[in-house]
Amino acid sequence: MFTGIVEETGRVRAVEGGDGVLRLDVDAARTREDAVVGASVAVDGACLTVVALRPGGFAFDLGPETVTRTTLGRLQPGDRVNLERPLRLGGGLDGHLVLGHVDGVATVEAVTRVESTTRVRIALPGRELAALLIPQGSVAVSGVSLTVAALDDDAFEVMVIPHTLAVTTLGEVRPGQAVNVETDVIGKYVRRSLSLTRASTARTAPGRRASRRGTGRGGASRPIEGMR
Repeated sequence: MFTGIVEETGRVRAVEGGDGVLRLDVDAARTREDAVVGASVAVDGACLTVVALRPGGFAFDLGPETVTRTTLGRLQPGDRVNLERPLRLGGGLDGHLVLGHVDGVATVEAVTRVESTTRVRIALPGRELAALLIPQGSVAVSGVSLTVAALDDDAFEVMVIPHTLAVTTLGEVRPGQAVNVETDVIGKYVRRSLSLTRASTARTAPGRRASRRGTGRGGASRPIEGMR
């Protein structure tokens, strides 16, 4: 579990491997300090497991699912990435609850300077994600906790303050760039609960119960054979 408050940006040292499995080696400082093999780190919003340590950095293995569902398989040596260690029990929740399970890869449509802030418009990979976003709700973009400033059927906008621009990779985003998006986990549970409730209601609708009864002479209802 993470908060979307990026601790530092690391720099990709190497990306090696093939056949759908990649080894990602990242230079880091603060997030490397207490890292151990097996620990979790959010890299551009994707929860990864540390598989190797070295002075000044660590490495992660990217499986086929991670390569397919995130931007991490597109990284090149020299690229900056947002890094965050997991939320500790009793720690402050300054952003919002972020699982590190990326919902999809979205595309930056526009970057507009508004005085000292920047408005970023992001096209969603599918309309199904729009149902999990609400105006003034939370969303994680490349691991950064942000507030939805505007929303329509296939895109949303966020306002990024100068501090966030300076300490995360969002200060470098350009139109056409791919970014990881994770919607608010609370919205996912609400949507799932409502879906199951509707399905249960449909199965027990009066019309379905009535279809289990037969009709005797004169139109009177009688139990179906075997139901007495």
